[in-house]
Amino acid sequence: MRFMERDQEEDTRIDLTPLVDTVFLLLIFFMLASSFVIVPGIKVELPQAVHERILREKQEIRITITRDNRIYVGRNRVDLDSLGKIFRERAKKAPSTLVVINADSRALHGRVVEVMDLAKTAGLNNLAIATRPKRKR
Repeated sequence: MRFMERDQEEDTRIDLTPLVDTVFLLLIFFMLASSFVIVPGIKVELPQAVHERILREKQEIRITITRDNRIYVGRNRVDLDSLGKIFRERAKKAPSTLVVINADSRALHGRVVEVMDLAKTAGLNNLAIATRPKRKR
């Protein structure tokens, strides 16, 4: 009986298939997870505008006005009196603070004007209204 001789040199390749599978699964995970990253806060449908300018400043106050005209600072619901107090305190600390108003497109225009007036009265003159870009047709 004759035995087959084994080559003295064995194949020393590293199998990369498990590594490629793992990297592919991580890629899929991060792609899916990134779609869950949304802007935290209250859901509003911003009005559309042709020109969009993204503002990101360290000293800003984000005011949200919902379609039923509720006012939020961050995630905290406030009334107009409390909002005026918040504006006055911020104006004392940093008068150049930017007030960003995220108003739902169906919110009353009068409510948006009231918030803007409170900010101006408190001494916060830098105002911005958040919009979303208009879709090209």
